[in-house]
This record gives sequence, C-alpha cells and structure tokens, in this order.
Amino acid sequence: MAGCVLITGCSVGPKYVRPTVQVPAAFKEAKGWKMAQPRDNIIRGKWWEMFNDPQLNVLEEQVNISNQSVRAAFENFLAARAVVKQARSGYFPTVTTSPSVTYSKLSSSGNQINLSSGNTIVGGASSSGNTTSTGNSSSSSTATFTSYSLPFDASWAPDLWGAIRNTVKADIFADQASAANLENVRLIAQAELAVDYYELRGQDSLKQLLHETVLADQKTLELTRALYHTGIDSDQSVAQAETQLAIVVAQETSVGIQRAQFEHAIALLAGQSASTFSISVEPLKARPPAMPVGLPSELLERRPDIALAERSVAQANAQIGVAQAAYFPTLTLNGSTGFQNSSLANLFSGPSFVWSVGGTLAETLFDAGRRRAVTEQARANYRLTVANYRQTVLTAFQGVEDNLAALRILAQELQQQEAAVKASERNLALAMQRYSVGIDSYLNVIIAQTTLLTNQQTVLTIHIQQMTASVQLVLALGGGWNASQLPSPGQIISKTPLAP
Repeated sequence: MAGCVLITGCSVGPKYVRPTVQVPAAFKEAKGWKMAQPRDNIIRGKWWEMFNDPQLNVLEEQVNISNQSVRAAFENFLAARAVVKQARSGYFPTVTTSPSVTYSKLSSSGNQINLSSGNTIVGGASSSGNTTSTGNSSSSSTATFTSYSLPFDASWAPDLWGAIRNTVKADIFADQASAANLENVRLIAQAELAVDYYELRGQDSLKQLLHETVLADQKTLELTRALYHTGIDSDQSVAQAETQLAIVVAQETSVGIQRAQFEHAIALLAGQSASTFSISVEPLKARPPAMPVGLPSELLERRPDIALAERSVAQANAQIGVAQAAYFPTLTLNGSTGFQNSSLANLFSGPSFVWSVGGTLAETLFDAGRRRAVTEQARANYRLTVANYRQTVLTAFQGVEDNLAALRILAQELQQQEAAVKASERNLALAMQRYSVGIDSYLNVIIAQTTLLTNQQTVLTIHIQQMTASVQLVLALGGGWNASQLPSPGQIISKTPLAP
C-alpha cells in the first residue's frame, strides 16, 4: 500500500472549472431575422457553399491546401503536440549506457596511466570512479592493461506531487489551444477570401455600370453635337458633354486598380503566385443567403477563438499546480548494472556482473521567496487568461450583433436607394426630353446624369456591403466549426499522422 502511494503520489493545485460568463437569452438584433428554410440550427463545415457560387467554392478549397498561414498554424499545432509527448516522458525512467574500452600502462614510477582518456589511475584505482584492471606498482613500464565495460544506468523521479501530471495537462491544453488557433486562422483566411472575392465582383459590376454610362454619355455627346451643328445649342454644351464623358471614362479605367489588388489578395489567400493567378470578369449577382443564427449560448462552442481562450485558461490553471509542487521534496531513484572485465571474452561472465541501487531525497530549505513568487505569477497568469476569455466572449457577441444589425439596416437602405435610382432615371429621361427640344440647358442633363450615376454606385456599394456583412456574420458565428472537434488527449499522444 505504501509502495502504491509512493509511486502514484498526489497532485497539488486547484481543480479546473470553466470560467462563468453572462450569456444573453437571445441576440438583440436577431428579432425578425429570417431563418433558413428548412430551419437548420447550425452552419455546415463548408459554409461558403451557402452562397451557391462555384468559383468561390473552388477558391475556398485552396485555402486548406495551399494557404501558408494555415500551414504555419498547423505546424505550430504539431510542435505543441510534440511538447506533450516530451512532458509525458517524465512518467518513465531514463536509461542510458556508455560502453567503453580502456587501454592503460604503468609508468616507470608505478602509476597506471589511461591512454585512451587521459585519466590517471594511482595504485590501480581510477580517479574518475570507473573500475579498471589492477596492476602491480612495481611492474615494468612496458606492462599494459585493457578494461572492457558495458554499464546500464537508470534514474527515475516518481511524480509524488503531480508536477509532471500538471505539466502534461498544461501541455495538452496548450495543444488544444493550438488546434483551436489553427481553426481560427483557417476560418479567418476563408472569410477574408470570400470578402475579397465579393469586393472583386463588386468592382466588376462597377466597371460594367461605368461602361454602360460611357455608352449613354457618348450618345448624349452625339446629340449635343447635332444640336450644335443645327444651331439649337452652343459649343459650350458640347464641351460640357465631352467633359462629362471623359470623367466617366477615367472612372472606368480607375476601377482596374482595386480589382487587380483584390485579385492579388485572393491569390495570396489561396496560396498562389499573384503573377500567374487570374479570375475572369463577372458582375456581382449573388444575394445574401438566409443563415441560421442559433442561440447565444451556442456561440461558446462554435467559435474557435473562444475555445482558444478557454483552453488557455485551463493551461494556466494547470501551471499553478506545477508551481505549487515545487514546495515539496523530490525523490530520485538511481540504479546501475552492467559488465566489466579485462577480457572481452569473459565480459559477460558471472564474476563480471556489477550493480548498484540508491535514492536521493531533495528539498529546498531556503530560496528567498522564489517559489512563492513563481506561484503568485502562475495565479496572476490564470486571472489574466480568465479576463481574456471573458473579453473574447464579449467581442464575439458584439461581432454577431454588429453584422445582424448591418444586414437588417442594409436591406432597408437598399430598398430606399433603389427607389432613388428609379427616380433618378425618370429625372434624367425628362431632362433629356426638355434639352432635346431646347427648353432647358445641357446643365440640367449633366446634373441628372451625375445624380443617377451616384445613386447607382450607392446601390452597388450597399449590395457589396450586404455580401461582405453576410460573410462577416458567418465568421462571427464561428463558421461550421464546433469545440467538439478539438483533439482529445488520446488523439494528441497518438502516433497517427495528421493533415492540416
């Protein structure tokens, strides 16, 4: 019984309890939110498929394969996994061996000299503690000796107070935090790619809008020139029409800058070279999909950054136990066995077998408060991680509410702005009629054209904002991830190869 207690020991340190956070019963901005039909209370893993865009699907798949930030996070996870295995090695004894062959001879003064290592053996005994062949101090200086040794040494420090166990726990929690970080990096990269993709499609729509405006302005310029040649209008109106056309042409050209930048950003996220990557031009046609929002309490399990923060709390709690274990004595058991003989042929004979066993108990009697300070530091780090965890949860709720509000308000704004576009189109048509018959000046046409183009650009901007807010809402909800996907301790210590 006493042997079991000696071997297993006890574990010091506080028991881990997940920090409490205040969770609202429902999202405030979700009132009246149109849920997906048929109703589904979770977002699936490949969340981007909700947007029904084949090109986006292909690009998103590249994130898992080629994105280097995801690859770096995965390698960090593997490194943390290896740290767990390193810590678990402390459960077991360390066994070493150091075979040796020693050649020596007696000096003329009768002292025996080790020729292989340079150690002097006086009176036939090794100064380093290694056993060697004996010799007569009065022997000839030409007498030589050979000693063969095959020792096996073992040492083990039983985990009496849980220092190793708490270290292993802390490292497992750290590895789980690395796994959550991997998923967070992956989700952020996927969301950034989707946002850039819809921004790029928005630039394609803007270019199409400006191109159509250029064609309309060219017809207006032709009309203005015709009226000038017939004497109905002045050359000033022609100059104004030419100016208006040139402005829109320049705007159409300028669109290429942002489109190229978004395309390059997508290439980077997909892990491809911007020099060889391209996306065909296609105007933005997608509409925000209906998506399940779920309950606020589910957010704690769906967001990888919250899981990362929570696992960090668990790790910090285990570190307190590691610090407290330093107050107690440590026991180290040592054993040695092997063979030693002056003849290689007789090395494994019975008389050549040697062994020794012993133990050491060590306790720090005075350290000027070092252990107390280390424990205080561990407790402060724990409180720090608790604060970070709660802040992460609050930030998560804010992100969901922000994007729910954005989508709700943008839907209303889009309807209002589309009404403004229709009114602007009617105003331009009337202005063109009055100008073509000479009732109004061309200045009214310019004002109507500018107003229409501005309103059309605003509608397009709102549409882009809707799509990006939809992606950001998916990000705020944690994508299709769940904390149950974190690797278990058994999976962490297994030898099964993993894929990013």
